[in-house]
Amino acid sequence: MRTNRKLLAVLMLAMMGSLAACHTVEGVGKDLESAGDSIQDTAQDCTDEVEGNC
Repeated sequence: MRTNRKLLAVLMLAMMGSLAACHTVEGVGKDLESAGDSIQDTAQDCTDEVEGNC
């Protein structure tokens, strides 16, 4: 009986860890997307040939 409780506790901790990892990966993806948008906007500004935009 005690072994079942330990196993259940380990499984619950593993599931909580995997959920936290999913949110972390999602956050990193959003940060990378935001950085990519900024780079794209800067590149667009640099191609409009207006002095001082780049």
